[in-house]
Amino acid sequence: MQKNNLLIYQQNNWKISVDILVENETFWLTQTQMWEIFWKDRSTISKHIINIYDEWELFEENTIVQKAHNWSVKPTNYYNIDVILAVWYRVKSKQWTQFRVWATERLKEYLTQGFSLNEEKIKSWKDTQYFDKLQNKLRQIRISERLFYQKIKDIYTTSIDYDPKNDETIVFFKTIQNKLLCGISQKTAAELVYKRIYISKPLLWMESFSKKSEKEIIKKDVITAKNYLDEKEMKTLWLLVEQYLAFAETMAESKVIMKMSDWIERLDLILQMNGKEILTDYWKISHKLALEKSEIIYNEFKENNNKIERKETIFELERDIKLMK
Repeated sequence: MQKNNLLIYQQNNWKISVDILVENETFWLTQTQMWEIFWKDRSTISKHIINIYDEWELFEENTIVQKAHNWSVKPTNYYNIDVILAVWYRVKSKQWTQFRVWATERLKEYLTQGFSLNEEKIKSWKDTQYFDKLQNKLRQIRISERLFYQKIKDIYTTSIDYDPKNDETIVFFKTIQNKLLCGISQKTAAELVYKRIYISKPLLWMESFSKKSEKEIIKKDVITAKNYLDEKEMKTLWLLVEQYLAFAETMAESKVIMKMSDWIERLDLILQMNGKEILTDYWKISHKLALEKSEIIYNEFKENNNKIERKETIFELERDIKLMK
């Protein structure tokens, strides 16, 4: 349990501020902190904890650690979220309900982002631990070998309101993708697929397709818009993403808290600075139309390849028969 894994819980209507220790994807509180949060006297909290262990509801070896608390040299017992919940079931305080809502949100941030940002704390406190971690993560993203879309996704996971299970997050990523593609090619993802896929072109005109053989093309490839960018467009995309990454690190260096909506606004600024078109609305070609056309062409493409393979097989059989004679 490390000192730098600290969150501050503060109630809105009462002047209660408690440092919460976070480790191993759970919270740890002392008995004193529990009675401060629950508004119950210390003896009540202590009695409930003793009963929890005496009744074998939980076991001490799995739920207690001893660490120095604040400036005290003497080790103090810290209890994990399982004990805290068990105590709550016995005290049923209104204050705990407020804490539970707060704790659920903070744990979700840790599980999805690897860290949690406390806006008010950052604004009022000079400690830089949060942004030090954020800067380190952004540097790792910049030097990684991950593809540019994944790099951008990694940036957005650092947003304080990022939630991978939220439907708005899916819409958010689609918006970002379309803004980038529109800035580079003047076409959305759907338009790139719909307007550039051609049965008569090598690799169905997927100029940035990573595989070189038409036999390797699968259905997923033909609906991936990035595959239809040409070499110049791909280079521009890499440059824009690199600018975006540099900007993200600058925001962390400047200790600017970023939300997902902020990232969209900043992307528009970067596109404008590079003289690129800004996507303000989806255009005429829908995702459904692009899927329908790509499926038709892909099926025709596969059928043509199958015919060619059958002809080659027949030719080889005839050649072998002649050799046998």
